[in-house]
Order: sequence, then C-alpha cells, then structure tokens
Amino acid sequence: MQRLGEETAAIEQQMATVMEGKPEVVRLLLVSLLAGGHVLLEDVPGVGKTLLTKALGRSLECTVKRVQFTPDLLPTDITGVTVYQQESGRFTFRPGAVFANVVLGDEINRAGPKTQSALLEAMEEQQVTIDGVTHALPSPFLVIATQNPIELEGTYPLPEAQRDRFLMRLSIGYPSADAELEVLEVHGEGDRLAELSPVTDASSINWLKEVVGQLHAAPALRRYIVDVVRATREHPAVELGASPRASLALLRAARALAAIAGRDFVIPDDVKHLTPYVLAHRLVLTPQARMGDATPDDVLAEVLASVPVPTSDRGPQAGAPRRQAASLR
Repeated sequence: MQRLGEETAAIEQQMATVMEGKPEVVRLLLVSLLAGGHVLLEDVPGVGKTLLTKALGRSLECTVKRVQFTPDLLPTDITGVTVYQQESGRFTFRPGAVFANVVLGDEINRAGPKTQSALLEAMEEQQVTIDGVTHALPSPFLVIATQNPIELEGTYPLPEAQRDRFLMRLSIGYPSADAELEVLEVHGEGDRLAELSPVTDASSINWLKEVVGQLHAAPALRRYIVDVVRATREHPAVELGASPRASLALLRAARALAAIAGRDFVIPDDVKHLTPYVLAHRLVLTPQARMGDATPDDVLAEVLASVPVPTSDRGPQAGAPRRQAASLR
C-alpha cells in the first residue's frame, strides 16, 4: 500500500501543476485508471478537458493518442483496417487510434452512431475484431471521451448502452477566481505541460490495478452497494435504473478510492462519495420527473438518504426501517 500511495501521490502532485484548483477531478481520474474504467468528461469548452488528459498521459510512461470525432470519422479510423500490400502480396493490419494506453476521444457526440459504437467492444473487452481476427489492446487501457453539453446542433447523443460503458461521468467546472489567476500566471508565460515528465510506467499501473482489485470489501458493504443500485430501479422518478454493471463499477471504484486514501479496505463513505459520479449518467428519468426539473443527482441524493448504511459485517442494524424514496415532482 505504501508504494501505491507514493506513486498515486506523485501523479496527483504533477498533474496539479497544470490543473490548478481541481484536485478532486484529478483524483477521480486516477480512481478510474486504477479501477480499469473509462471516463466521460462533460463540460463547456475551455475548462481544461484536453489538458487534463494530456497531463495524465505525460505523467505516465505509456502511449497516448487523441481522436477528434467529426461527422465524417469512420469506424476503421478508431479500430484500424486491413490493407493489401501489393509488394508482398499479403494483407496487413494497420492499428487505429484505439491502440494506445490512454485514448482521448474529443467531442465524441460529433461522430455518427456507427463510429461511436466502434468503441463498444474496445471499452468493454479491451480488444477489437477486424475481419474475423481479434486484436488485443494494450494494458492499461483508458478511454477519456469529452462532449459539450451546451452546443447540441449537429450532434448524436450517446445511447444508454454506450454511456453504461463509462465508469464515471465527470465535470471539471469553472475554476475559482484565485485558481484562474494562477492559470494566467502559469500558462501565460509558457507551456507548463511540456515540462512534465513520467513518474511511473504502464507495468507499474498494471501492478497497482492488481493490488486495488484485492482490497477487502466486507459482505455488508457489498450488500450496501447492491441496495443502492437496486434503489435506483425502484425510485418513482426513474424510468431506467442502474444495471448490475453499475454495481461492479461502484465496487471497483470504491476499492480504488480506498487504496489512494491509504486504506486496504473499503468503507461506506467511499461508496457514498462515488455514487453520483458512477451512477448519475446511467439513469433515465421519467418524462414527468424531467418536466419537473428533477435531475439524476436529485434522485441519488434521495437514494443515499433512504438506504441504511452498514454498521458491521452483518449489515444494517437489525430491524432498522428502510425509508421509501420520495417522488420527485
């Protein structure tokens, strides 16, 4: 655990030199990396989405590729293509942009559904199949996709099946006045990103992921995760709740957060802290709830307030009543 804490702290400290005032976003990005998940960055232009990804890539000694999603982008641009070599008389495979440890998909909702779906197999199974041949992707493998929630003209919203592939949805947000002043001082005089150097490598990250996967999660805590996820399906404001994949994602993320915090066990606060980031983008609210300006975050706040928190390995206190989540109007 000491080595894990030292390496993650080194990455956080280095990324903080270019991402002023956003330590929580940096930590959550590391949680996704160690949990083996992918991140959807949804925010307005100019807040540092691409800078965040590049800072992570420069902090790791691994391959990084960026794809600008546009309406004319083809699926083969993502996965790769088999071409005929006239000189040798053979077909050879040319890897696409997805063959990297960190892949930035910029403005993913600009591409058509067919191109978006090219990422599905890669994100879920860490492989792509071209002309019947399966090609393994490098490890670690992290997809960071960005999209602008404001400018929606000419975009293709991600379907529920695609959103469910992302471990987390994050929003960077505008910096505070002091942090924005620091941005001017740091980035106004040169390229601070170019000064970053790797503090760890791909093999170390793979080892850290194995350590994270072995962290203790008590039976009562796993039951708590299941209760939270199931409560989203029963909430009256929800048309489509979180899937069992969301339960697995929440457990993996909670283990990673606990490890970064220096613990070898998961506590309920880890689950509560990560629930909005892991579950909000997986929920589909009813039309009535949306008309009432309800949001997934509102639903999750009610869910967390209604599900009893475990106090021992045996789970919630015996006889503790379970409060029903109130309907959002």
